[in-house]
Amino acid sequence: MNLPNKLSVMRILLVPLIVILYLLAKHTGVLQQQIAFASFTFDLCDLLVLVLFAVASFTDFLDGYIARRDSLVTSFGKFIDPIADKLLVDSLLILFAADQRVSAAAVILMIARDIIVDGLRMNAASAGKVVAAGYAGKVKTVLQMFMIIFELLGIPGADILLWAAVAASLYSGVRYFIQLKDIVLETM
Repeated sequence: MNLPNKLSVMRILLVPLIVILYLLAKHTGVLQQQIAFASFTFDLCDLLVLVLFAVASFTDFLDGYIARRDSLVTSFGKFIDPIADKLLVDSLLILFAADQRVSAAAVILMIARDIIVDGLRMNAASAGKVVAAGYAGKVKTVLQMFMIIFELLGIPGADILLWAAVAASLYSGVRYFIQLKDIVLETM
């Protein structure tokens, strides 16, 4: 297992830690202190989740950069990287929706797209074709990550980023279908 793949696996391993920290704080009252900085007030739990999320998100950038720079792109990496991204982002989106911090409809649309795209990719893999994440899917992930950062910091505009991520998500889902339609229709 090369370094980029280890970073993707590390991102996956950070997800349960982030979820446990979020749930522990939000539902037990632990880490519910408020921190004032300049004219802003932050929830300690949100800041701790943000730090872990930032570390995990940085591994997403780093694994791709190292894989391309050192020619370490592997089929496993093409497979595990988008799964790691989805686990990280979708877990927080679900937690936010459960706490009514974001629209549940937006989260459902994005997760439904992810499931459909994963099904398309698995179908393609069974036909011997590995499909890497497309540009539109990467834009979707970046928008989702910034939306999560905005939400955790209480910065206005998180809703705009959320719906922009939904639009990018649906657009990239259609792109995947168009790219893989021959394989999908062939197996019907």
